[in-house]
Amino acid sequence: MNPILAIFKEHNISDVQINELFQTLTENPFAAMATIGQLGIPAEKLQQLMGMVMQNPALIKEAVVELGLDFSKVEAAKAQLQP
Repeated sequence: MNPILAIFKEHNISDVQINELFQTLTENPFAAMATIGQLGIPAEKLQQLMGMVMQNPALIKEAVVELGLDFSKVEAAKAQLQP
């Protein structure tokens, strides 16, 4: 299992919430960040999660693919954030 998804599961985040979070990520990354903050994951785990993603950004793609979502939408959302 993808380590990002494993952290969510470890904190009893439902499959529905995880799918909604990644769907939001594909549409509006800023909203996804706010949603992550509302999931009740302790700050130290969020820091660990962010560290993993910063060291290995491919984890996001792996999680999106594992959830059966379209990674091209993540790339399009990321492009919107570029100045």
